Amino acid sequence: MPRSLYKDEHNKIVERLKEARLEIGLGQVEVAEKLGRTQSYVSKIESGQRRFDVLQLKEFAKLYKKDISYFIQ
Repeated sequence: MPRSLYKDEHNKIVERLKEARLEIGLGQVEVAEKLGRTQSYVSKIESGQRRFDVLQLKEFAKLYKKDISYFIQ
């Protein structure tokens, strides 16, 4: 299947990730430190340059104190 098939859905999830981060007042560097990742990892996810799986999404949801369904509605 072509990647573009899921592009709109992926972009919505990415946008919600960024919104959730901003809601709790964290910068990308702080999120990266809490996840044990680099700032560029967070940046690439938020810009849509890097894909992520459900386990990574679960990590973000826990950090942002959101139910995972918030991101995939």
